Amino acid sequence: MKRMQVHAAAAAAVMLCLCGMGTAAETVRGDLNADGAIDRADVLLLRDWLLTKPAEADLTLGDLNNDSHVDARDLTLLKRRIVPTGEEHDWILEPKGTIHSGEATFYGGGYEGGCAMLDPVSKDYWITAMNLPDYNCAELAGAYLEVKGELGTINVLVTDLLPEGKKGDLDLYTDAFPLIAPAEKGRVPVTWKIVPLDTAEDAPLNYRYKVGSTAFWCAVQVRNHRYPIERLEYLNSDGEFVELPRRNFNYFEAQSGLGEGPFTFRITDIYGQVVIDEDIPFTPDEVQEGHVQFPE
Repeated sequence: MKRMQVHAAAAAAVMLCLCGMGTAAETVRGDLNADGAIDRADVLLLRDWLLTKPAEADLTLGDLNNDSHVDARDLTLLKRRIVPTGEEHDWILEPKGTIHSGEATFYGGGYEGGCAMLDPVSKDYWITAMNLPDYNCAELAGAYLEVKGELGTINVLVTDLLPEGKKGDLDLYTDAFPLIAPAEKGRVPVTWKIVPLDTAEDAPLNYRYKVGSTAFWCAVQVRNHRYPIERLEYLNSDGEFVELPRRNFNYFEAQSGLGEGPFTFRITDIYGQVVIDEDIPFTPDEVQEGHVQFPE
């Protein structure tokens, strides 16, 4: 009950701040509460709006990427505009266990050449492609999902993109679809949620440096994460953590390089959990095992 009251109050605050507010030209895009600063308060307002979706709200200021939609991509961009303080990370993408609804179809790809660039993908996993809004610029690449249909429930790994799908839609691997619905139906309603990756239970995070990475240009991919990755930072020579921008091909890129290594990384998942992994060697085009994993 208390959580519902908090969300209701937050939604009301969003409407008060956004309804009837001036245009983006008159105020700063991202400053949802019009207090002259873009900070964690704005992140919380936008997050709660995404959970409650008040129909009356004019979200011009929340459309950070100017695509005429306000969604998780805008929340990610807003979070990256501020510097967190303290140890509390309450800007999570969504609460753990959040249920999504959509439709499922099937196709024969995803184990090789998927947009998440996770090759080679183990055949021990069922896999899926994900719609563009939920995939969110590769934020849910490598996510592990529990998918429920009329015939049963399976777990699938997100390895590819479904560009034409609407929010909530999944395109399951051909042999996985009959486990949740009759194949002859072709398109069926499903629900799904993010669950912990099973191979991460007893194994650490992995890192892959993209082909062509050098001391002067480098792209790093995080693998075997219990939950999807929100942020990757490296420790520079001044002893400061510097965020690497995420690219839509599921790597974090350092345009000026990271040096010769070994590196110390700070990784944040979509639930705000943070781990620091030290002494990671620079091994281009190879998967390098780390030393830590996110908690349950």
